[in-house]
Amino acid sequence: MYTLYAIPNCDTVKKARTWLANYGIDYQFHDYKKQGIDRTTIERWLQQKPWEELVNRSGLTWKKLTDAEKPTNAEEATALMLDKTSVIRRPLIESDGEIVALGFNEEQYQETFSA
Repeated sequence: MYTLYAIPNCDTVKKARTWLANYGIDYQFHDYKKQGIDRTTIERWLQQKPWEELVNRSGLTWKKLTDAEKPTNAEEATALMLDKTSVIRRPLIESDGEIVALGFNEEQYQETFSA
């Protein structure tokens, strides 16, 4: 079973959810806004991806941060992701604790989910 971590009103997330529905891929939706995220989950992701890939630096949440608030290492990035879940790149799709997709790319999804 897949878990899709995101916020529901994000355009990229909407594209990913539409793609998954069109291909009959079942998943659980984890809404950061309602359910939050815990340190253990973020630390698991950081064992698989560098913090620079997990933090969405093109989003509005990032752009509103002062330079002092912007992380320079994994611990600072973890604290930021815990405090401002909108800064986590989305969607992030996980299966059995492993990140299988980060962001939305139709070709990557085709490759990942058709196996």
